[in-house]
Amino acid sequence: PKYTWDKNIHETKTRISHFIEKPKRYGNSYVHKYYEPKIENDEVLFYRDNEKLSEDKLLQELIEILEYFNTCYKNEPESEQSVVPEEDRFASNEFESYKLQNIIEEGSFLDFEKLSLIMRRLKEKKNLILQGPPGTGKTWLAKRLGMALIEKQMKESQISSVQFHPNLSYEDFVRGWRPGSNEKLMLQEGIFMEMVDRALINPDEKYVLVIEEINRGNPAQIFGELLTLIEASKRNLKEAIKLCYPNSEGLHKPVYVPSNLYIIGTMNVADRSLALVDMAFRRRFAFINLEPNLNKTWKDYVVNKLHMDSSVANYIQSEIVNLNSQIASDSRLGKDFQVGHSFFTPNESLKTKDSKKWFREVVESEIEPLLQEYWFDSLEEADKAIEKLLANL
Repeated sequence: PKYTWDKNIHETKTRISHFIEKPKRYGNSYVHKYYEPKIENDEVLFYRDNEKLSEDKLLQELIEILEYFNTCYKNEPESEQSVVPEEDRFASNEFESYKLQNIIEEGSFLDFEKLSLIMRRLKEKKNLILQGPPGTGKTWLAKRLGMALIEKQMKESQISSVQFHPNLSYEDFVRGWRPGSNEKLMLQEGIFMEMVDRALINPDEKYVLVIEEINRGNPAQIFGELLTLIEASKRNLKEAIKLCYPNSEGLHKPVYVPSNLYIIGTMNVADRSLALVDMAFRRRFAFINLEPNLNKTWKDYVVNKLHMDSSVANYIQSEIVNLNSQIASDSRLGKDFQVGHSFFTPNESLKTKDSKKWFREVVESEIEPLLQEYWFDSLEEADKAIEKLLANL
């Protein structure tokens, strides 16, 4: 039933957690009957308390549980109850529809054709990376692409996110030994396998894992053998393989990544400290380049929705384009080090604020440190660029 079993089930049935210590899933579900399967002469037979059960007995018990279900289902309230179990929220209609047009309305400065191309590549490849200079809205867009893919304005259950970093390991991301609540090491699933489990349970729903700064860790090491399984052509049961570690029950069951699980990563191409991504990893992803986008759409958005002074918006467009041209033509840097539009898109309305003062504060507290990092061996060049940015404000 959508909401709950009846009182009889609650009072007479034991829970799965009584049979299995800390079950991975369904710990609060009820056990109607339990069975001990055994193979005898290549035939599967079912026992309970060492007593072999006949097929008639199995049929009778199956009918019992179906009758329980049918009774509870008929007694379901016609209107939705005020509290819906968290795991059932995705099945309700409480989440509004979300499409590519919503991304544009919320402040994307890419046009519908570009967003449609990105969505097509995500659906075909299953794995996509948004890469670009800092401030180009990679994470912002990644999460909204996820919502547009599942067509629901929803951030839990079907969409999860993780950030890669140098200390993240296969054991954290996929499966491995980690301290449990009983202060002992336990085999536990990482966020990726948790998403795999969700997607397998609900094959008609789409699931999205957003990986921020995917090249800040070592992707090949973190994914391990799953690097093979995430390939679009291998998203099926026939391609299943065993992982390095058994599951929480100690079984080495073959695993595959279902086709309804999508991966969207973000990659900062300007950070010198990040590792290069190997070719085997690259081959499994579609890469989309995001660039600074101070176009007419950006201007209309910041002026009409965020109440930036129109003359300041024009000034930003002109000066940042010139700055990015200087950075792109510098042999020590290049276009990957351009300054993105997110730096100059306010988080809130400037209706009660001075637009010039806001821009000056952004330049002094965000752009100046960034340029000093870029031109660390020639700080006078950074100083000149900042002085030029503010000279005619």
